[in-house]
This record gives sequence, structure tokens and C-alpha cells, in this order.
Amino acid sequence: MPVGAHVPRESELRERLALVCQRLYQKDLIAAGDGNVSLRLDAERVLVTPSGFHKGFIRPDELIITDLQGRKLRGAHKPSSEFAMHALIYAERPDVFAVVHAHPPHTVALALAGVSLTDCVLSETCLLLGQVPTAPYSTPTTQEVPDSLRPYVRSANAIVMHRHGALTMGKTVEEAWQRMEAVEHSAKIICAARAMGDVQPLPAHETQKLEQLAQTLGIPRPPQPPCPSPSDSAIIEAVLRKLRG
Repeated sequence: MPVGAHVPRESELRERLALVCQRLYQKDLIAAGDGNVSLRLDAERVLVTPSGFHKGFIRPDELIITDLQGRKLRGAHKPSSEFAMHALIYAERPDVFAVVHAHPPHTVALALAGVSLTDCVLSETCLLLGQVPTAPYSTPTTQEVPDSLRPYVRSANAIVMHRHGALTMGKTVEEAWQRMEAVEHSAKIICAARAMGDVQPLPAHETQKLEQLAQTLGIPRPPQPPCPSPSDSAIIEAVLRKLRG
């Protein structure tokens, strides 16, 4: 943190996280008890939404403080039952300080139809997000979820979860929220375009120019994944073959 930079108080961070939850509901990205949001308070603690609550009406004082493994440290309710995916991201991505999980309808619909958001179709979305992979289906609230996400979290800032929802991450809870909004906005446009005809991705050389522009403009990109072991490579390749159908 730069000298003299504003360090948000816990009360401020609670307000900001609750506001993001309200925005998710207002934008139809969650319904009923859907979704979960977290942010890191410091090196040891995470602020996270409680399990089973309607996030659109969550109050700042209802948020839970856990450690990085999801064990409750403070709060009257249980932390999100899907905290394992948040724990994975904080462990794999030291540059990430907030995680948003939602159920954006058009994004999920495209995944159900076998349409990937990995290809660059819309220039501004690609500039902001980079590639958006789709993780294979996993049973919610189980260890299957972080296991299915693990191959992607170090090389993506947004991940579609097949038959489930989407996950975005950022340096702030607002950045993670904006990425979720951008994913669904892109999906809406692609759904509308596909209803009228074929949709072709940008050529590879144009995609490369966008990546170079993102670097020039300082638009955040995730770190490259570490070199996997041969066994890890086989697992990842099997997952990718399944995704390609």
C-alpha cells in the first residue's frame, strides 16, 4: 500500500460489499439465496456473505468474518457454504482481494448451449476481461467445485461454471463486480446476435492487438499459470478435451 494511501475501515468495507450484493440483485445476476461475495480484510481474515441469505437485501452487520480457510471468526451466522472456491482463489492468486460468484442468466444459458466465451467476440469486453473459460460441471458446495476451477484461476479473471454460474475476481470488490457485469453484458449481446445469425470471433491477430493494448493501458491481467507436472498436464488436457466436446 503506498504511503499515505487510504486504508478502508472494516465498517466501510462492509458497506461496499453489501452494496455490491444489492447491485447483483438489481441487475438480475442473482435471485433468492443465489451467489456469494467476499473480500480480504487483511492477510489473515476474509469478509464473506452468510449462507442462505438473500444477498439483495443483506445488511453490512450480517456479513461474516472468517479465516482464509473459511473458519468463522466473528458473526452470528454461518459463512457461505461455497467458501471453498473463494479459499482456492485467495490461495492461488495473491493479487486478488475480492471474489464475486453469481448466476448470470445469459452467461449460464450460453454455457448450456455449448457456447464458450473464451473466443474474443467483442473488443471492449476482451480488453477488460481477457479470455473467459468455462469450467466443467461440479456439484455445488462440495470439493468438486474448487477442483474444477483450479486449472483456470491463475490464468483468468472471470470463469463460467457450467450449469451453475460465474466467478469473477479483482483487486477490489468493485472491480470484481464490474467484471461480473461485463461478462453478462457480453453474453446478452452474443445471445441476441446468435438469434439473428452466425457469430464469428475476432481474428487471432486482432485479439493479440487487444492484449497488447491492455498491457499498454495497464488493464489488469492474471498471472500466468505455473508449469504443471506431467500428471497435472494430463488432467488439464482431459478437462479441455471435454470442454471442446
